Amino acid sequence: MKTLRTPALLAFALASLSLSAAELRLGLIGLDTSHVMAFTGILNDPKNKAHIEGGTVVAAFKGGSPDIEVSRTRVEGYAKDLSEKYGVKLYDTIEEMVKHVDAVFLESVDGRPHLAQARPVILAGKPLFIDKPMAASLKDALEIFRLAKEHQVPVFSSSSLRFGKNTQAVRGGAVGMVLSAETTSPASLNEFHPDLFWYGVHGVESLFTVMGTGCESVRRGTTADGKIEVVGTWKGGRTGTFREAKGYTGTAKGEKGEMAIGAYDGYAPLVVEAIKFFQTGIAPVSAAETIEILAFMEAADASKREGGKEVKLADVMKKAGR
Repeated sequence: MKTLRTPALLAFALASLSLSAAELRLGLIGLDTSHVMAFTGILNDPKNKAHIEGGTVVAAFKGGSPDIEVSRTRVEGYAKDLSEKYGVKLYDTIEEMVKHVDAVFLESVDGRPHLAQARPVILAGKPLFIDKPMAASLKDALEIFRLAKEHQVPVFSSSSLRFGKNTQAVRGGAVGMVLSAETTSPASLNEFHPDLFWYGVHGVESLFTVMGTGCESVRRGTTADGKIEVVGTWKGGRTGTFREAKGYTGTAKGEKGEMAIGAYDGYAPLVVEAIKFFQTGIAPVSAAETIEILAFMEAADASKREGGKEVKLADVMKKAGR
């Protein structure tokens, strides 16, 4: 977060001091993903082996997408469980819910409503974490970040894969500058999202965690067994490759050796970072990096449409209005 110079940012900083010293009241938007039960269990249940102090989920807005089965069939069950097991109060609108919380987890499994759902949170001035995918398009994500900047509200988005122990070690310099990296994750598709947005984002997030920003172009092809393979070229000739596979794996090769990356180490590391973010207003992932991740994934779709042709991220950004 930049130096606080405006009255609004100063007010947020002062509020953050009190939030960090108290138990945060947290809200959920979108009860159609297992994440809502996992996160709430970690935060609300002191007996949970991964319990994290600092915040309690107290409120929720159901959301849900009728045209996506994995959303439609989950909402009522998760809403019932959250209410009965953890005492979470359900609200009919996001506008009403945000009046009763200090910060929000936007969890809707469908990225399409994220912009509309983020808007009332941002207008209410509440720190916002947006689970993957940040949106169903780069254009919508850009608008979310624009609104956040305009209203000086902290927002960040990330997959839990970013905070794997080895992946973070490599980001922190364990193998020196990363010269090349490869990651894998499952990559099931959804017709309403660019291919990698739905699930491949996990492996792409790990890739960018170790490579950082600076990807210039993307080329999409297939592996020998017909799975998705996307190769990105970074400034200075560095390369990063994502491949569709059953597991979460990867390798980073750097100036000082190589190291395994990309493993899933549970949700707790992400929740820890989210609580720190809600307390301080300092995002653990920059808007620039998240935007580039989304551009990488949209460029992969563009490359697919063009038969595997190399696509520049700058062109994808321009098309999205960047």
